Amino acid sequence: MTVKDKIILGIDPGTNVMGYGLLHITANKPHLLAMGVLQLDKYDSHYLRLRRIFERVISLIDEFLPDELAIEAPFFGKNVQSMLKLGRAQGVAMAAALSRDIPIFEYAPLKIKMSVTGSGTATKEQVSYMLQNYLKIPKEDLLPQLDATDAVAAALCHHLQNGRPQSEKQYSGWKDFIAKNEKRIKQ
Repeated sequence: MTVKDKIILGIDPGTNVMGYGLLHITANKPHLLAMGVLQLDKYDSHYLRLRRIFERVISLIDEFLPDELAIEAPFFGKNVQSMLKLGRAQGVAMAAALSRDIPIFEYAPLKIKMSVTGSGTATKEQVSYMLQNYLKIPKEDLLPQLDATDAVAAALCHHLQNGRPQSEKQYSGWKDFIAKNEKRIKQ
């Protein structure tokens, strides 16, 4: 199946560092448009960090006009407070996309790694290496923070679904989000 030309924004959410990557799909082939990180650990306030995430995602959407957002889902770790903060960061990035009517596709970290490297247990370095080779990214363009390549990996994972997203959750806008989360919203 051939995918029409489109732009996919990938986000690796975080409250210390948020990674982002944009792929332009032309003739079903991905090309890296941009990648980077938003350094958040310089802000003391958690709420200010969330605001910066929202503002940066909005600015990326306004600059690159992505057709879809692929975002890494938070995974359950041992530290509940860390997971809560990560979930908030993810939610704020999703809200930014929803505010611009960008469809959202959420992928588990294991699925992203599996799509890019063939192994769900791949390291961040292995993901970065595979992306560098697959997308022909010059070594000097890679950032020291692997959050950027993790975000590109989320976008590539979404593209590799080849028009058949197998996202755990997807939303086409606010109404769709509310309809799919009715029980959570009414509580």
